[in-house]
Amino acid sequence: MFLGTYAPRLDEKNRLVLPAKFREQLADGLVITKGQERCLCIWSLTEFRSLTEQLRQAPLTSKAARDYMRVLFAGASDEVPDKQGRISVPQNLREYAGLDRDCAVIGAGRRVEVWDVAAWERYLAAQEETFSALSQEVLPGIL
Repeated sequence: MFLGTYAPRLDEKNRLVLPAKFREQLADGLVITKGQERCLCIWSLTEFRSLTEQLRQAPLTSKAARDYMRVLFAGASDEVPDKQGRISVPQNLREYAGLDRDCAVIGAGRRVEVWDVAAWERYLAAQEETFSALSQEVLPGIL
């Protein structure tokens, strides 16, 4: 499980240093995809295979499913971290997420999200006010 918030920077070769706590889970390889709200998602190979299997259950007659899979897979990049825990972030994905230098890397349970730091701060500020109220709707009977 991925938890926490970190603030690495892209280096001059557009590589991102993965947080030390995430490296073991991602050491064998990972997949970077477009995420919602203009962030990037980093999936371990195991989790990406599980996601792919779930998507295979969607009917091909569903336009929404076809559209989602096309965007997800067409923009995806498989990477293997180097010995320093760095991964290359392809240009198309950097442009999609508006990544320049300063990043926010957050643990999001089954995946890691990479945000432009200013975009993350705006998103977080907008969401924190409704966080408590949403917990009752998102997890009825649990919280």
